[in-house]
Amino acid sequence: MNNVSDKLLLVVAAKEPVAGRVKTRFSPELAPAESAAIYQCMIEDKVAEISSLSGMDLAIAFTPNHAEASFASFKRLGFSLFSQKGTNLGERMSNIFADTLIGGHQAVVLIGSDSPDLPKSIIKEAFRVLLSGESDIVLGPCHDGGYYLIGMRRAHPELFEKIPWSTAAVLKATLCKSKELGLRTELLCHWHDLDTFEDLVAFYKKYGGNTGADNFPGKKTLSFISRLEAIRHFAAKSAAT
Repeated sequence: MNNVSDKLLLVVAAKEPVAGRVKTRFSPELAPAESAAIYQCMIEDKVAEISSLSGMDLAIAFTPNHAEASFASFKRLGFSLFSQKGTNLGERMSNIFADTLIGGHQAVVLIGSDSPDLPKSIIKEAFRVLLSGESDIVLGPCHDGGYYLIGMRRAHPELFEKIPWSTAAVLKATLCKSKELGLRTELLCHWHDLDTFEDLVAFYKKYGGNTGADNFPGKKTLSFISRLEAIRHFAAKSAAT
């Protein structure tokens, strides 16, 4: 996929999986402890899927800055760890690219920890697009109007400024900003984030028969939510309507 001289970096942005601080939009249907446990599964699924990727460095950018111990076990799988810097999402993402690209990487791809079933083939495609030289920015659009992946070869801090984060206008605003900056942007295929309880139900309905599949990327997440009565109840209810 890349030349020996290409130094690539894949970064997973992750929060410390603490009850009441992550995936709060899974409530009130799920308890805070259940939501945090699901998020932990999502992180573990993501790490398991990408740890086998070759030809690139792997890292986890965590927040808050005292949370390194929560991710220390992933070091044995080849992941480096560093804390996110910034007062808001835009600053944190911008700083990840600024710091890693200055550090000598030719291309950096940043993914969230909210798409446990994202296949590594999409990540490979993102790096292929960047290394082709035909695009400055690569984005993986979500169905909710955001994006699950962003990659670039040079830092562009303006791309993260004045973006309405956590809204359905994130992708559109980012594309507009990219055009204003004269950057060539390529979109990958659409994928989904698991941000709401409804997202979990849809995930369960889509993959319910795969709970025993060893090669399924989101196996831990699916296995956990499949044991939750609230998920099964709402899935059955929606199927009946």
